[in-house]
Amino acid sequence: MTDRVSRRDFLRALGSTRKRPLRPPWAVDEEAFVEACTRCGDCRTACPTGIVVLDRDANAYPALDFHLGECTFCTGCVSACHSGALRKQPKQAAWQLRAAVGQACLAQHRVECRICGDLCLSGAIRFASRAGGMATPLVDAARCTGCGACVAPCPTRAIDVR
Repeated sequence: MTDRVSRRDFLRALGSTRKRPLRPPWAVDEEAFVEACTRCGDCRTACPTGIVVLDRDANAYPALDFHLGECTFCTGCVSACHSGALRKQPKQAAWQLRAAVGQACLAQHRVECRICGDLCLSGAIRFASRAGGMATPLVDAARCTGCGACVAPCPTRAIDVR
């Protein structure tokens, strides 16, 4: 018998390095969220942009998918949550998440693309000129709200909110 790894096991192992799912805004810490969330789906129903989905890898708890749209921070999900998994305190930021641009960005490969900056309402993404190259996007963490508006339109999926 050989020690061969099946293709399925190999791909499953690649998928096991997935990062923790993004929870809706104002979610309590991960452990408390999983304990408090009843998985009723009310937050999904209340989300006007439809970005709250069920996370298949975490026993169908609510998670965000910015490839479907952006978060407007309307607090609909918080208002709909009766279990306490989502709690907004006065003057509390929704989260500390910020957009990050990865190496798959077209500008990194000398292709003009500024769609992320065009769709960033907070003006957090600006383009810095590079000598002899294409202007590249830079995210101003102080201005970025982590809304995810830049994620879905990116043609190479180079932007992540983390």
